[in-house]
Amino acid sequence: MGKEIITNNDTICAHATAPGGALGIIRISGPTTFDAVSSICSLDCAKCKANTVHFTRITDGKEIVDEVLVSIFKAPHSYTGEDSIEISCHGSHYILNKVIELLIQNGCRIADPGEFTQRAFLNGKMDLSQAEAVADLIASTNKATHQIALSQLRGNFSSELSKLRDQLLKMTSLLELELDFSDHEDLEFADRSTLLELAKKIDNRITFLAHSFETGNAIKQGIPVAIVGKTNVGKSTLLNRFLHEEKAIVSSIHGTTRDVIEDNIQIHGITFRFIDTAGLRSTDNEIERIGIEKAYQKMQEARIILWVVDRLPNKLDIKEFKKHTESNTLIIVRNKIDLEESHKEDHISGDIDNTVYLHVSAKYNINIDRLEEVIYQAANIPAITQNDVIITSARHYHALLHAKDSIQRVIDGMECNLSGDLLAEDLNLCIEQLGTITGGTITPEETLQNIFSHFCVGK
Repeated sequence: MGKEIITNNDTICAHATAPGGALGIIRISGPTTFDAVSSICSLDCAKCKANTVHFTRITDGKEIVDEVLVSIFKAPHSYTGEDSIEISCHGSHYILNKVIELLIQNGCRIADPGEFTQRAFLNGKMDLSQAEAVADLIASTNKATHQIALSQLRGNFSSELSKLRDQLLKMTSLLELELDFSDHEDLEFADRSTLLELAKKIDNRITFLAHSFETGNAIKQGIPVAIVGKTNVGKSTLLNRFLHEEKAIVSSIHGTTRDVIEDNIQIHGITFRFIDTAGLRSTDNEIERIGIEKAYQKMQEARIILWVVDRLPNKLDIKEFKKHTESNTLIIVRNKIDLEESHKEDHISGDIDNTVYLHVSAKYNINIDRLEEVIYQAANIPAITQNDVIITSARHYHALLHAKDSIQRVIDGMECNLSGDLLAEDLNLCIEQLGTITGGTITPEETLQNIFSHFCVGK
């Protein structure tokens, strides 16, 4: 069901671009937009055609403030669904602030954070998940996060939820039909086995979407890669090599790194968060001991662990080390091969006890590019396109988990032959949880309309 356009009594304005550039844009939206802008320039905005751009001069009544371009958008065909204007000025702080001041003098107010997108949501221009995608798109730092946010903004996730909503509406309608017309012997109701099959399909799809959060969250936050090992094996040198800068202190003195050092790099459009940790050893130094405890903590949190060593460990060493890594991917990095008299380029990698290892020299950048490739492969991130639906929001993830619990209870109830009213309660809970993602629900009127439009309830 479509949303009615909500009329706001006030008109808002704000900078739409970050300060400091050559150009700046000021956005205005609300019922008096055209009057407010017309009052400060030589243009009659209300008479301009929608979706047109006009050259004009902004004045304060005495002097010209700037020569600008004014873009006209008329309700409901604008970002907010209201009458809107975007003024393109020169990027001077003085000019931008002066234009804002003039707009306020002519009836506008400064917009609250996110208020333009909030009005777009309230006016039915986008659902709640798409509104959240706007912030994600702005904050995207790599190709993958950009593709995911763009997919959500284009409504791919909303489309998935809409399909689930339609299926849940069908189930709800059939159960309501049973409850409301159970005393009519001439009516035929849906076979419970058909409803059970539909419920399982819904459960499978919700499960798939929820499981995508592991990948989506890792991509959004950056895949954590912990660099661990004994003291003085070259962990900080390796971090500096990845970052192409001297981020961590490098010294021949054991125990130089006593705290966690983190920074990000991109490999094939995916952000990896590298974490340099304190060297693992027995120590009486209290500060270094705390750093070592943090190192073990980061090992538990990391998705990939680079175990830096100065000699290849044996199977027993690996088995002992893996007690600290649980299900994390482990890559053994045999560093300092530049100190050997000779090393064979054709035997730089392999595996020990199903654990990948590589020979590298962090100091002289030997095989670091191959190590980056191995790290990327270990992350096991699928190729992301603008059509993929991947969950990155913890709010969406928890809503999907609650929806899954509800639809699972429906499945269990059907298998136990529970009555329709009990099943309908859990179905409604599932609908409500999915509705919190997009900001929509199924109303009783919509259920009733679906019953009479799709099912023959009388002859």
